[in-house]
Amino acid sequence: MSFQTTFKALSDPTRRAILDLLRDGAKTAGDIAARFDMTGATVSHHLSALREAGLVSDDRQGKYIYYELNLSVLDEITGWIAGLKGEKNDEK
Repeated sequence: MSFQTTFKALSDPTRRAILDLLRDGAKTAGDIAARFDMTGATVSHHLSALREAGLVSDDRQGKYIYYELNLSVLDEITGWIAGLKGEKNDEK
């Protein structure tokens, strides 16, 4: 995961909205697509960008793919930002 890829994925408002949806737990692509006025292919494109950036992970269960937040990438980003602010990261 590179910060460039992650921040590029985060720059899109639809992708940020998808991440907000996933705060409540894993959802299928169909569950996510039902919340947006766009084609399933477009939602799939956004999910692929989020997965490539490491922001979501996917888990195939039967004929469904469940997407969920990857909090380790978010922790890495917030740790980096905290370092810029001069805050100490006690976890290291």
